[in-house]
Amino acid sequence: MKILRTDPDRFGIRARLLTLLLPGILGLLALDSWNDYSALRNQVQDAYDQAMLESVHVLRGSLSLAPDGSLRLATPLALQTVSDPASPLQKHLHVGLTPQGAAGAKELTLLGETDLPTPPPQADTAAPATPSSTVWYDSYYDGHTVRVVALQSQVKDGHGQAFDLLVQVAESTGPRDRAQAATLQQELIRDTRMVLVMILLVWLGVTWSLQPLERLRKTVLANKGRDLKPLDTSDVPHEVAPLVDAVNQHLASYRDLLEQQSQFLADASHQLRTPLAIMLTQAGVALREKDTAQLHATLRAMVTQIARSRRLCEQLLSLAHANESELPASPSEAPEVVDLNSIARDVVLQYLTLAHEKNQDLGWVDAREDAPSATPAEQAVPVLARGPELHEALSNLVHNAIVYTPAGGHITVMAGMQGGTAFAEVRDDGPGIAVARRAQVFERFHSADPGAEKSHRGAGLGLGIARAYARRNGGDIELADTAAGAGLRAILRLPLAPAAPTPGITPSPSGRGRG
Repeated sequence: MKILRTDPDRFGIRARLLTLLLPGILGLLALDSWNDYSALRNQVQDAYDQAMLESVHVLRGSLSLAPDGSLRLATPLALQTVSDPASPLQKHLHVGLTPQGAAGAKELTLLGETDLPTPPPQADTAAPATPSSTVWYDSYYDGHTVRVVALQSQVKDGHGQAFDLLVQVAESTGPRDRAQAATLQQELIRDTRMVLVMILLVWLGVTWSLQPLERLRKTVLANKGRDLKPLDTSDVPHEVAPLVDAVNQHLASYRDLLEQQSQFLADASHQLRTPLAIMLTQAGVALREKDTAQLHATLRAMVTQIARSRRLCEQLLSLAHANESELPASPSEAPEVVDLNSIARDVVLQYLTLAHEKNQDLGWVDAREDAPSATPAEQAVPVLARGPELHEALSNLVHNAIVYTPAGGHITVMAGMQGGTAFAEVRDDGPGIAVARRAQVFERFHSADPGAEKSHRGAGLGLGIARAYARRNGGDIELADTAAGAGLRAILRLPLAPAAPTPGITPSPSGRGRG
């Protein structure tokens, strides 16, 4: 099977920051460069156009009347130099006069070329005539693209003859194109330099910011899981500190779990070592025994010890399962609505034989006795829980009562609803548990009655298992005194199922049913 591995540097913080920042930076720089280029291009165009416009006005101002009344043009020397075809400016001039009122009159060229591109026709022919108008247009002349400005106006000579004056200045677009290209090149160089500097700054910034994490990684790798002490957060960035704190909390939970498992294994080993040693001794005695009756007695003692060891193993497995409350339950273990009253009845039926062997009166109070309207098919005390786990919890409570209640004693099991909650109670008239010790008896391997004979004491797991299962299903177990003062009440409390009625149903002890 092929295992796909992801390169850690491919989707690292550097790559992600560059992936997120570069497109935005490039977009902003491109927009800014385009705006700057457009502004500079307009400035270049305006500068060249202003020079051309000044030439037009100089030519227009150079037109004057000769002594004979005709119009003449005194061209300045500078404009004559510019109009030279060999000039690097590649500027072309034209000044022409066209008589008005004469059909087919030809233009009289006063200066420059006669074949410059003519101005385009005006779009608005209905507009009123003005003394002069300036027209800008682009055209093609003498093998070059040219920018042309034309000044059209009306003049009169000394004889009163009106003429249409046309002054044109055409300039090749090469110089301005080269100036715009140089401007664009400078913009691109500046933006490229800016992008490279930004990439370098992001790379250095991320590298510098990740140095504490790199040191932390090396520390964790050097430890190799030998020490689960919390990681030091004093040198990490404050944005990463919550992550390190969460890792420390996970380490603390894992450390506590390991300590609990170690303690559990130590306690279980201690509890199992004693009965195994006893059975080994009994087996040795049985091998040496000649008397058949004594041999049978020894074997019966071994059977009893094996039964106790088996129950201890079952309780250890139940305790391990009950402590998995923080793990997600499988679909088969999903809570469902069950009847706590029926579960209590089944537990009583299960332990009737054991109670009779000890000459104890084990009874059950049916919760439906105080609810005459309930039919046998209805659930008297519905709760949303896992039925097998509630059965195990009540079994441990009943077994604990049977173990510590003396022969001839009474044990009563009942279920009901009170104050919007469900409860199942196991009541006995045994020695009870002192109030100061009731919190301790829920600890593992802590006997409820240390003063009792060893043969009558349990492993000290029953109450702990019962509470673990109760809390796993959203409830708890509490210990209380009986009304008579002697004995003990072990009460399992659970929330009612959502659709369950809330009125209280409290069974009376007088309704005890004996098995």
